[in-house]
Parts: sequence; C-alpha cells; structure tokens
Amino acid sequence: MRDYAETGLVALDLANTWDPYLDDPERLPDVDALRRFCAALQVDGGANGPEDLEAVRSTRYRLRAVLSVDPQDRAHALARWTEGLPLRPAIEDANGAPRLRLAPAPGAPLADRLAVRAVQELLDLAAEGDWDRVRMCAAAPCRDTFVDRSRPGRRQFCSTRCANRAHAAASRARHRP
Repeated sequence: MRDYAETGLVALDLANTWDPYLDDPERLPDVDALRRFCAALQVDGGANGPEDLEAVRSTRYRLRAVLSVDPQDRAHALARWTEGLPLRPAIEDANGAPRLRLAPAPGAPLADRLAVRAVQELLDLAAEGDWDRVRMCAAAPCRDTFVDRSRPGRRQFCSTRCANRAHAAASRARHRP
C-alpha cells in the first residue's frame, strides 16, 4: 500500500487517494483509513464517522476536477470551487513578517478544512511559479497529480511505475503485426 503523504501536500495527496491500478481503487475505504490519512498529513481533528468519509471523498472529486482543467483555466476552476468554502483570512507570523493565509471557519467540518488547506497549498504553488507544473499523469488509466520539478519541465508521468507501463504499451503497439 502506498503511503498517504507522498508529496506532503493535501491538495495532491488527497487527489491521489484513488488508484485505478489497485483491485479496489478506493484508498480511503473506511473511516480508519481517513484517520491514517489525516495523521500522515498532520490534519487536526481527524475523522469522526462515515459522514466525514463521504464528505472528504466528495471534496476529492471536486479537487480532481479542478486539477484536471488545463493550467490556463485552472485558476477560474479554483475560484469557482473556493466560492462555496467556509474560509476566512488569517494573518500568520512568517519570520517576523505578517503573511496572509486562508483558514477554515471555526468549527468547519473535516472535508472543508481539507479543502481550505488544499486551496492554500495550490495558491502557494502558484506563488512559487509552479502553477503550470501541476500535472496529471499521462498514463491511462492513472490520473494522479504531481508537480513537475524536473529542470526541462516536460515530465509526463507521476511515477516510474506509470512511465514503465506507458513505455511498455507503446513498445508492444509498435511491434504488433
């Protein structure tokens, strides 16, 4: 089983909790798995019951929809998703200087807290200049997301597993009679 905190970013790790290569692609099959996910990514509050699990899965689908949009349209998709989130501005100390951050509204349910954190992380990626390097894996059926940190910025696959499968399939296709 893959680790939940592969990238350390809720935005990407939550989106990647669906793995079509597994017999059961759902990597959050129960509340205990959701609790492990929250613990791995240091999300306060954890899961309380099946309603949290369903809400987090719904958040994952909305997040995957935002990430699947072309980078030039992704900002609009992110803005539309953010409109419905219970968030508030928060000022945090960044080495003695104030920094504006997004925070969930007090008492927000787990799915909303994860969504607000994912939005903040995506905004941070954009501020770092990596917005157009957030990609979805090109190997069907995988749709995992990743940040292409390669120097040329041409990475297509989320992992060597997917790259190997795609290259093997291309090789087989070339050598068919």
